This record gives sequence, structure tokens and C-alpha cells, in this order.
Amino acid sequence: MEESIAILENGKQAYAFSSGMAAIGAVFQSLKAGDHILLPDDIYFAVKKLMEEVFKRWNLSYNLVDMTNLAAIKKSIKPNTSLIWVESPSNPQLKLSDISAIAEIAHKNNALCAVDNTWLTPVFQNPLELGADIVVHSTTKYFGGHSDVIGGCVVVNDDLLAEKIKNIQILSGAVPAPFDCWLIARGIQTLHLRVKKQSKNAFKLAKYLENHPKIEKVNYPGLKSHPQYLLAKKQQKKGFGAMLSVLIKGNESETTAIAGKLNYFTLATSLGGVESLVEHRKSVEGKDSPTPYNLLRISVGIEHKDDLIADWENALSNDN
Repeated sequence: MEESIAILENGKQAYAFSSGMAAIGAVFQSLKAGDHILLPDDIYFAVKKLMEEVFKRWNLSYNLVDMTNLAAIKKSIKPNTSLIWVESPSNPQLKLSDISAIAEIAHKNNALCAVDNTWLTPVFQNPLELGADIVVHSTTKYFGGHSDVIGGCVVVNDDLLAEKIKNIQILSGAVPAPFDCWLIARGIQTLHLRVKKQSKNAFKLAKYLENHPKIEKVNYPGLKSHPQYLLAKKQQKKGFGAMLSVLIKGNESETTAIAGKLNYFTLATSLGGVESLVEHRKSVEGKDSPTPYNLLRISVGIEHKDDLIADWENALSNDN
């Protein structure tokens, strides 16, 4: 499994973990006490909690930065900044970060650039080729692909960094079970077929929802209305992915009610499986989350696109 993921990401070494969060934690553990990290201002909420509730005690500090703003990134760098963490697209607002430019900024300041590539997978984006030093995946998602396994992976090219990650993997005990590795390796065999189909479905659904009168906004990099559409075309040369989010014209209760009317889209956390999912992120992340109250995050599966569109048409209908 590790060899397969390293090849797909054009990396030298890959190290498997028992969850995506364990993989992320291993990267933070490879730093030294007193180091400073730049995190996206809309980062996956569990990463921020990890920093606040665990790594602050390790004397790691961080600042939240709008990763779409290169000037803000440069301004936020400190003498002890050792890592810039990138999510592109971000979860759940699908903001894009210019990985090449951010990696260049990091290297000029003797820092590393790490990219969470879970959402796009190496089918659509290869951060190491864009200058990143570290790629992280929750293999729970698209690599596994069938919502039946939990795992994570860290991919690197530098031998010294690889040795650090390998030692953390072995000594911390957050290693995946052999059967879990088999499930993920099995999923990799159909990765390209699945995500290509899912991406096509997501694009069709995004186009439909963008023109619906009850939808305030669609966040999807494949739409020309996305503020970073040109960056998406440049950076994600092979496709736009199967994740999107929508802002409903309504309050929080109206938003959650629409999610509850969907039949093909299961109300559930996680993403990347063959089945379509929908989730009200604010409810999961809590009141301090920057996620809008009227946002629904959508993970598009491999069902027929017409069924998926009809499901949303029914849920958004005044007849319900």
C-alpha cells in the first residue's frame, strides 16, 4: 500500500498510519518544541483542535492565515516558522491555495510546505510536483473508497524527513492493521475509475445547483464562477474533484431540513466513498466554526447523475 501511494504521488517514501489524524499528528510530531506553524484560516476543524488541545502543550504555536492571500502568508511568517500547512481545496469552503507559490515562500524562509491532498487525490493533483515537501492523505476517503476502512498516509521525498516520519510511525504505534492495508490497496485498484466518475457527477450537479433559485452559492473549483477557477485549471490539470458545498437561501433549520429531504444523499460525516453524502458542517464543528450556518457539504458518489440531480430537485421543491 505504501509503495503504491508513493508511486501515485511521485514520492520516494510513503508511511501508512491507522487514521488520517494520526498521519497529520506524525507531521507535527516531526517538528521541535518552539516551532511555529501557519495553518489555513478555514482548516479542517479537527486539526485546529489537535493544535489547541495537544500540541500547544508541546510548545508548538500557530497562526491562522488566509492561504489564498500570498501577502498575508509572507506577513505571518516568523523566525521560528518551520511549516506551512495547506489544504487545497479547503474543507468545507473549497478555497484553493497556490501550492507552488506557497512552497516557494516556505523554502525561502527555511520552512517546509505540507499539503493535505485527501480531497483531490493524486489522480487530480500532485503537490510534490508543485514544490511541496510533504503530502498527507486520509486514506479512509478516496483511496479506500467504500466507507469500510480508516487509515492515513504521509508521503515525502527527503531522506532525513522520511527517517523522522518512519520512526514516529513505528514507535508511536499508530500503524494500520494488515487487513486495513489490504482494503486500501484494493481500493487503489479502482481509484482512477471511481474519482473520474465522481468528478463528472459533481460537475453536473454543481452546474445544476448554481442555477437553482434556492441556492445562494455553489463552491466548486470547476465552475467559472469560482474565484480561483483559473488556478484550479492550472494546478488541478486532470480534474476538479468530487467535493462541493452549497449555501442555501435560508436559515439553519431550513438548511438542515433540505438535507433531511434528500434520499440518494445519506446524512453522514466522512466523504470519498462510492455513495453520495451530505452534511451540515456547522452542526459538526460547533458554534466557534467559521463555516456558514447555511452551508451543506456534499460528497458526490458514482450513482447516475440524473438521479442525483432529481434528488436535489425534489428536496428543494416547494411541494415538500
